Amino acid sequence: MNKNLKNLIINIILISLTMPLLILFIWAVSFSWVFPKIIPNEFSIRGFEYILSSENVRILINSILISIAVVISTMMISIPASKAIALYDFKGKKIFELLVLSPIIIPVISVAMGIQLTFIKMGLANTVLGVIIINIIPCIPYGVKMITDVYKIIGDKYELQATMLGANKLDILRYITIPLILPGVIGASSMCFIISFSQYFLTLLIGGGRVITYPLIMFPYIQSGDRMIASIYSIVFILISLIVVFLMEKTLNKYYTNDKEINYVIS
Repeated sequence: MNKNLKNLIINIILISLTMPLLILFIWAVSFSWVFPKIIPNEFSIRGFEYILSSENVRILINSILISIAVVISTMMISIPASKAIALYDFKGKKIFELLVLSPIIIPVISVAMGIQLTFIKMGLANTVLGVIIINIIPCIPYGVKMITDVYKIIGDKYELQATMLGANKLDILRYITIPLILPGVIGASSMCFIISFSQYFLTLLIGGGRVITYPLIMFPYIQSGDRMIASIYSIVFILISLIVVFLMEKTLNKYYTNDKEINYVIS
């Protein structure tokens, strides 16, 4: 492949990725934009005024907090489950792996009604706790899969060496296990945050319309045809996801480029 053809392919890919975003930004400030006009007929900042209202900001903060709670809960489940799958052999291991991955294999929507009935009986329906629990379900397969791959690479030899040298379990977890699996945990956390933050159907079903998250107020505008409000919601949604990924990456880079901390861990 010559250089000119390669550059052409790269430019086509970049244009294909940036054009929808550019149109989205134009619609966010367009009061009217009808075919065949190249530029909008009228511009307006109504979308920004609406999105920055106190109610929308409160819903955004609630959505972020719910997603963070989902990420923490998912990691608490995924880390020991991943270690068991990657490092240990036990009876029923294949069935256990299948159950962990079942939310990917079996659409959650097919069992959602049964889950809702169970949550109603348990008093978890229409509550924030119920929404957090239901959002954990589609996140677990991704968390377990990504962290399992990390455990398969690093193994348990470092933990065994630390145990033989007299380290207790807490020190092993703090100074050996967590630094080694941190890339997988951060990657899985980013994925789980985005999945939870974008969850619509399960949140609507279990939240019963009382627990309002960002997708619940974004999708009606998309369906109603109000492109200005739908675009501004979509932009905020994209920005939040990018900020989360950026912060996760910066945290990882800072952790591993900090020579003092690395030397402390190694020693």
